[in-house]
Amino acid sequence: MPEDTTADAMRIDVDLVRQLAQLLDDTSLTEIEVEDGGRKIRIARKAAAAAAAPVQYAPAPMSVVPNGAPAAEIVAVPPSMVNAVKSPMVGTAYLSPNPEAKAFVSVGDTVAAGDTLLIVEAMKVMNPILAPSAGRVTAVLVTSGQPVEFDQPLVVVE
Repeated sequence: MPEDTTADAMRIDVDLVRQLAQLLDDTSLTEIEVEDGGRKIRIARKAAAAAAAPVQYAPAPMSVVPNGAPAAEIVAVPPSMVNAVKSPMVGTAYLSPNPEAKAFVSVGDTVAAGDTLLIVEAMKVMNPILAPSAGRVTAVLVTSGQPVEFDQPLVVVE
């Protein structure tokens, strides 16, 4: 007599899959994995080709105005990413040690090498992100509670 394998088959919760896919959209993550007892669900989305390559910004020549557009419509060049401190991992960025506390750093602050700039939480572990060198904070590129990807610029110290 043939063996009944329907009891061993994985039952897919379509609503859970949809919720996880929506969570990917909401957080801009590329992958999420959930394990519940004996079942494991992994939802992954290919990152856009543009996201795989680092973005390089070059200042536009100021003397050239495209298509005769007025100078007021030219978009400002983003802050220099040369001295950006990047995330060493995927996680959630926090700008202060707790919600009631003052931020570790703000734009205009002077920092010493080794000062904590922010925290990235990954797998329930709080990882301090330290200033690689002394300098002045010229940009904070994330908000507290924002999901961050590996190698994403977080803070610019010049």
